[in-house]
Amino acid sequence: MAAKILPVVKLATKVTIAGGAIYVAYDSGLLGGGEEGSVALARAKAAVPPAVEEWMKYFGFELPATPKIEFSPLDAWNSGVQKSIHALSVAPSTMSDYSKQGLQYLKDLSK
Repeated sequence: MAAKILPVVKLATKVTIAGGAIYVAYDSGLLGGGEEGSVALARAKAAVPPAVEEWMKYFGFELPATPKIEFSPLDAWNSGVQKSIHALSVAPSTMSDYSKQGLQYLKDLSK
């Protein structure tokens, strides 16, 4: 009986943990747009260093200094969208150029 219940309990535990992680990410704004991501990153920058200091004091070891990273999810999101749209807008002319080059290459080979 226990052999049949154990896999179900394992699966339920994994689904619960995954669902909780998704809920926390959604609730903190990580799954939203760039502005919500910027706000969530600012909150994380404010909350993580004090927590790490407390853990270091508790466990009695010291971590190296963290590097300063200036990253704006809003800017990264916008530049990614702009690059994607630009690639889609030039795709027809680029494919036309590649097709012409390929045909010219085949003509040169057949000479």
